[in-house]
Amino acid sequence: MRGSKSANTFYQKETGQSRTRMKLNFEFLESPKYSTDEDLAEKLELFKKKYMEFDLNAQGDIDIMALKRMLEKLGAAKTHLELKKMITEITGGMRETINYRDFVSMMLGKRSAILK
Repeated sequence: MRGSKSANTFYQKETGQSRTRMKLNFEFLESPKYSTDEDLAEKLELFKKKYMEFDLNAQGDIDIMALKRMLEKLGAAKTHLELKKMITEITGGMRETINYRDFVSMMLGKRSAILK
């Protein structure tokens, strides 16, 4: 019974995070800043899948270790210092994790070559 409650909580959290990611994707689709991006909807769907793959703790954020694994898997390994600097640049120094909005902005911005 206890495990069932935990599973329900996890499902509700994941469902909420999925809605949040969908809402953010819609915001990017509606943004004039990205109106000239070709295949934006397809890119956003791909980014969502990549993000979910590396949000290992299902908390909605990618921490430094998940970012390290992501970049290693993509053949772009970075040092711990480089990772910290990357997170600081992406978040403006506000957080130690990357949220979905940060991730999509990074992927659509000048740093996109790092993660593609």
